[in-house]
Amino acid sequence: MLLEGKTAIIYGGSGAIGSATAGVFAREGARVHLVGQTEERLRRTAEAIEARGGSAAYAVVDAFDADAVRAHADAVAADDGHIDIAMNVVGVPHVQGVPLADLPVEDFLLPVERYARTNVVTAKAVAGHMQARRSGVILTISAPGSQLPGIGHLGNAAACGAVEAFSRVLAGELGPDGVRVVCLRPHAIPESIATSHLGAVFTSAAARVGTDAPGWLAGLAEHGTLLGRLPTLEDVAEYAAFVASDRARAMTGAIANLTCGALVD
Repeated sequence: MLLEGKTAIIYGGSGAIGSATAGVFAREGARVHLVGQTEERLRRTAEAIEARGGSAAYAVVDAFDADAVRAHADAVAADDGHIDIAMNVVGVPHVQGVPLADLPVEDFLLPVERYARTNVVTAKAVAGHMQARRSGVILTISAPGSQLPGIGHLGNAAACGAVEAFSRVLAGELGPDGVRVVCLRPHAIPESIATSHLGAVFTSAAARVGTDAPGWLAGLAEHGTLLGRLPTLEDVAEYAAFVASDRARAMTGAIANLTCGALVD
C-alpha cells in the first residue's frame, strides 16, 4: 500500500474532493483525519471509510482559525505520533462571472484573502511537526483559472495564482527540512455539482451562454480539453495518494496539471 503507516489530515474533508481523497488515502493504508465544518458529512465519510476497513477520525474545526487548527494538529501529532500528509481542499464560495466594471472590490478580494489565509493557517499548523521529523508532504489545490484568460474570473484567477505561488515558495522554504509541497490543479469536476460550492458557479457560467450546468460542462470537456473529458474525483484522489507517497519523493515545488489537457505545460 502506498501510504501504509502514514497519518494524513485533510482540511475540507467533508467536500467532494476531500472525501474522495480520504477514501483513497485510507485504502492505501493511511490513518485519515477529516477536518471541516459540516459534522454530518464528516461523520458519514469517516463511517464509510471504517466500513471498508480503513481508519478515520473527524473533527469540526474552522480552517481559517489559526488557534483552532494548530490545537487540532498538535492533538493529532500527540495521539498518532506524527503527521505525514496534510492536504488543504477547503472551498470558498465566491462570485464568478462578473466583469471588472461591475465587480465590487470586496467580491474580488474575498477568494484571494480566504484561500491564502486557510493555506497559510494549515501549513503553519503542520509544518513544524514535519520539520521535526525531516519528513512530510503538504498538498494544496488550485484551478486552471490561474492560467486561462476570460471574463468574470478575476477573483478566482488571482486566488489560484496566490495558492500556486505560495506552494512554490513554501516548497523552497521547507525543502531543506525534508518536507515536500505539491499543488494539484484539476479542471472542473462534473461530479462535484451536487456536493460542492462550485455547483452554483457552474450553473451561473452555464446560464450566461444559455444552457445548464451539465451542458456547459459537456461543452467544456469536448471543446476545451485535449482528452475530450474533464477530470473525475477518482482521478484527483488517486493522483493525490501517489504524490503523497514515497514513490513521488523527488517531486516538490510542482503544480500538477490535472486538467485533461485544458492547459498544456
